[in-house]
Amino acid sequence: MAGGIKTGFVRLVNNLQDPQHVAHFQRLCGVRGMEARDRLNGASCLRHGDNVSQNGEGDGIRRRAAETETDLEKRNNGVANGAPARETVKDRARDERRVDGSEQDCARGSTVKPMRRNSLTGDVGQEFLIENKLLYCLFLLGTELGNELFYICFFPNFMWNVDAFVSRRLVVVWVWVMYLGQCTKDVFRWPRPASPPVVKVEMFYNSEYSMPSTHAMSGTAIPLSLFLITYGRWEYPLLLGVSLAIVWCVLVCLSRIYMGMHSILDVIAGFLFSLLILLIFGPSLDTIDTFNQTHPYAPVLIVSLHLGLGLFSFTLDTWSTSRGDTAQILGSGAGIALASHLNHRLGLLSDPPVSMLPLQPPAFTLGMIGLCALRFLLGVIILLATRAVMKALTIPLVCWAFGIPRNDVRKARQHMEVELPYRYIVYGTVGFNSLFLVPFVFAHIGLL
Repeated sequence: MAGGIKTGFVRLVNNLQDPQHVAHFQRLCGVRGMEARDRLNGASCLRHGDNVSQNGEGDGIRRRAAETETDLEKRNNGVANGAPARETVKDRARDERRVDGSEQDCARGSTVKPMRRNSLTGDVGQEFLIENKLLYCLFLLGTELGNELFYICFFPNFMWNVDAFVSRRLVVVWVWVMYLGQCTKDVFRWPRPASPPVVKVEMFYNSEYSMPSTHAMSGTAIPLSLFLITYGRWEYPLLLGVSLAIVWCVLVCLSRIYMGMHSILDVIAGFLFSLLILLIFGPSLDTIDTFNQTHPYAPVLIVSLHLGLGLFSFTLDTWSTSRGDTAQILGSGAGIALASHLNHRLGLLSDPPVSMLPLQPPAFTLGMIGLCALRFLLGVIILLATRAVMKALTIPLVCWAFGIPRNDVRKARQHMEVELPYRYIVYGTVGFNSLFLVPFVFAHIGLL
């Protein structure tokens, strides 16, 4: 019995990892590779290009084109695996309809290329066809909710305009989830879904390992933690908080399958792994935040712990973009934790007293919206300037210190000696300035 359960589990895992499921979901959402369009167009040419011939000959050509397309379709979807598939009258009629409608499908779709090239190889990817632009834009939004640009905007904006208390704890959760997720990828070392049959709508992370999906992990942990931390601290309807968390999570998870970056198994594993992390570490959030703010040795422990975790993760394997992401996450977390300690000592950006809880959302007036927008724009400018200056200073300095040629920055950053200190120092400074320098400037120019 135990052997049967194990066999069934292995079969389920292999099935959920099958890239054909990813390709099928993409086709349902209107994503097709260029080879599929060319095949349909070729069949359409056979269908319509020989109308000058006799009706019998034209019917034969149309039938052969539909049969050829049916065979290709079945092979690509794994139907013709083992025993040969039988073509039914229904299959043939369906394929003739597809051939007849191929010109309209191609006219309705638009050709697109991946937005960002591969971060490791520089590969720009292949063109693909988008037949549903609404879903394309929706899932682009979903996948951006796990990218660097979102983190740069969301966490600081929450610090400056909403609640620094909540934002500090969200950053701690983010560091836990992303660090453990990246390290787990290095343990499994599973590749991304194969292409073909999968269409690579995104290329930036294609050289990284796949299992688990860290987008799914952050897309689960961040909205769920946001709800758990804010509900009761802020007054808002329960249904609103639950709905936002569910929509956010589902959008991010489905976007990774749509983009062709993860199998269904990767996404499910990321979702469940993040829940496990929150279940184990969630109760210690208050203790960690209090320690970071008040303990006299907190700065030393913060720097040494985050740096030690970074060194450990960089020894697991050769260089990849995930190592840089890990160092960036740890650096950002360390910088924000250090800033929270300094803020507590200086009385800057203090948390409201417990007697004021639960907090009331402010009225949305033009003045309030303008003030929040001004804080956000000014703060982002300071952070972008910090990042640019620190990047220009750190990379040449680290290359000089370790004797690594700096004429090719991409190759230089593939050395652990360059990538780890570069990411850690640059984003540690960005994290520190987001919680200390920017509020300090706001306080002195009357924006707090």
